[in-house]
Amino acid sequence: MAVHQSILSTIHCINPHCPSPIQAWGNNFCQSCGTPLLLKDRYIPLRKLTSGGFAKIYIVWDQQNQTERVLKVLVESSPKALELFDQEAWILASLSHSGIPRVEPEDYFHLRKRKCQSEVGHSTQWFLPCLVMEKIDGYNLEEILEQNPQGCPDIWVINWLSQAVEILWELHRRQIIHRDIKPSNLMLRKIPTTALTKSSLSFFQHQQKKTEELVIIDFGGAKQIGNQIIGPRVTLAKPSTTKLVSPGYSPPEQIAGGEIGPFTDFYALGRTCIHLLTGKYPADLEDASTGKLQWRQLKPVHRALADLLDDMVSLEPTQRPTTAAEVQIRLAKIYRQQRRSLEISDLATGVQNLLMAKFTNVNNQISRVSNTVSQIVDRIVASCVDTIWEMLLGGVGGSIGATFGLIFAYWSGVGDRIASLFANYWFLWSDFPLTIGPEIVVFGLAGLGTGVGLTDVGGFGQRRRYGLAASMGTIGYILGGLCRQFSLVGTNVYTTTEDLIILEILGKLSVGVATGVITLGLGLRKHQLISALMVAALTAIIFVGLEQLNIFPKLFLQFVFVNQSQPNLLEFFASITFFSLLGCIGGFCLGVSHYLIIPFLRRLGL
Repeated sequence: MAVHQSILSTIHCINPHCPSPIQAWGNNFCQSCGTPLLLKDRYIPLRKLTSGGFAKIYIVWDQQNQTERVLKVLVESSPKALELFDQEAWILASLSHSGIPRVEPEDYFHLRKRKCQSEVGHSTQWFLPCLVMEKIDGYNLEEILEQNPQGCPDIWVINWLSQAVEILWELHRRQIIHRDIKPSNLMLRKIPTTALTKSSLSFFQHQQKKTEELVIIDFGGAKQIGNQIIGPRVTLAKPSTTKLVSPGYSPPEQIAGGEIGPFTDFYALGRTCIHLLTGKYPADLEDASTGKLQWRQLKPVHRALADLLDDMVSLEPTQRPTTAAEVQIRLAKIYRQQRRSLEISDLATGVQNLLMAKFTNVNNQISRVSNTVSQIVDRIVASCVDTIWEMLLGGVGGSIGATFGLIFAYWSGVGDRIASLFANYWFLWSDFPLTIGPEIVVFGLAGLGTGVGLTDVGGFGQRRRYGLAASMGTIGYILGGLCRQFSLVGTNVYTTTEDLIILEILGKLSVGVATGVITLGLGLRKHQLISALMVAALTAIIFVGLEQLNIFPKLFLQFVFVNQSQPNLLEFFASITFFSLLGCIGGFCLGVSHYLIIPFLRRLGL
């Protein structure tokens, strides 16, 4: 047998009653109590790691794989302790995720031995439940906090939070609640010792290279939840007869022995992240009168991150995130905003350098610019008038079409019949649970009105083909609405971070799909496909910008889906406003494409 260099000359007996547990290497049985030292003909206990609670932890040598592993031995004999230990072993053996210690089914066993005279007890035999699991080499986050008493950089915490949520998604998907999330139960696998002294930027680069990985450990308190469903996507467990409490991290419902669910782990994870950010024990940050954490003044972080953490540690379970996917979506937005800030900073530096270079040559450019100013002004005026006229008629056409569409869809009975017919064809083609309602009539008539309005202007060298424009407008707006609906429904079907990001992008592009298809039916004489792509992209960008600027209520910037039999006044007005705004922006993007982008592409020879 090839002996690993970390193996010492002694081994350790795992009998908790052994009077002399330290034994010489090579013995198959303890010379003091007779307990086997070669477990399952494979594992040799090297040394005791920790002791406390119901179990003792040992480092063992795996002769089969020639590596060190962790052995957990239950020393408490109560039935409840054995039940929890069995549950931990079953849970770990059933999971296969790099962020969870790996356990093979055969690694849970009972070591049996006849008692000797020196051991106290009424039975002549005892058995020790043993669980062998993967050894995680690295630091836990409690040790990281000791190295950073003032708190860790927020970019570290965001990365750890993202990895922890991904692991919780796997657990919650299998209806398992960890119940004991805290810094000491979160480990970083193979973290370099130099990482503790790196700057936040270099550590972020280190994170991006995936050279370390978060692992959740200690599943001794994990619980399989029941099948009771309370509200959308929220699964609750029955009140537990065994309370597991980690002061400062456990939520009120867990302390009280009440119902638990995914929101229970989110609370503990949120408090853990606040501890990591501020360096302050969460219980020390509680407001004496309300129990809420007062921490924002201690560590300025991105507002979206602070809002997310405050939602996660809400005292009311219903106010916390309900699924890991919801947390992942919000984290994805925070990542994009941070990346955008870095890009803007780099862009500002580049613009400054560019301007300095341009100013050195400005005197040489003045003479040429003066000769073309008058031509540019004339062209700008003509293009502005043309574009504004397109915007007006596009907006008017969209609002008129939406108004008639709302009337036909919800007050004439036509909408329900068309929606039912469309839904039947949809389910013949696909089993995706897409909800199709009377609003499809609104989308279609709004697109028809917008197409007629845009082509009636006759600008940008169009050939006025009212039938084609109306048809393409109807198709485009229906497709855009379906894209929006697909992105909304898809969050309940697809749950990976990549899928959720794609669905969010699809929802943002729904307005671009609508205007892009209309552009194909306007009878443009040249570059129809390029114009359609440009108009689609510009429309989506403008709507995203308006949403970020909060100029309009969010309801006015998206396809409106009515949840009742008839729209209320706000939904009625929002739908008309949205299609009017979409027609205006579509006309504007047509002008930008025709007068700016297409000429630029021509100059490039494309």
